[in-house]
Amino acid sequence: MHRIPPAPLLLGLAGLVPFLWGAATYLNTDLQAWGAVHLGPRFVGPYIQLFYGSVILSFMSGVLWGFATRAQGGQAATGYLLSVLPALWAFFMTGGGPVAAGTNLIFGFAGLLLLDAAFSHWGLTPRWWMRLRLLLSAVAIGCLAVGVWL
Repeated sequence: MHRIPPAPLLLGLAGLVPFLWGAATYLNTDLQAWGAVHLGPRFVGPYIQLFYGSVILSFMSGVLWGFATRAQGGQAATGYLLSVLPALWAFFMTGGGPVAAGTNLIFGFAGLLLLDAAFSHWGLTPRWWMRLRLLLSAVAIGCLAVGVWL
């Protein structure tokens, strides 16, 4: 395995804060009450996770699009096509209430991980990419699972 450079690792870990905060405020009613008063009700519990999860899936579509620019011919066309799927998934699959939206985001992040693996297999990502994506996806999915199954 190749070492993840410090900047992507630190920024990726910082990007987990809304997922972790959402899970913490879902599990701790005192923390949720404090957050709702000081940050607003949409910045606690599943609400922050659902909104932020949609944003991240859309962001990751852009990242995959960038990787697709490294490909040529049919592989490039396939890469561009696949790169838009996470954003479309977030757009179409995050309605229907917090449990359904959270479940669909879990599936969205799992699907994104498969796309990451495909782009990595094609040699379009940095060599450390899957190591980072496995870590970040596991934490994001685990935090979303708190709002779905607890």
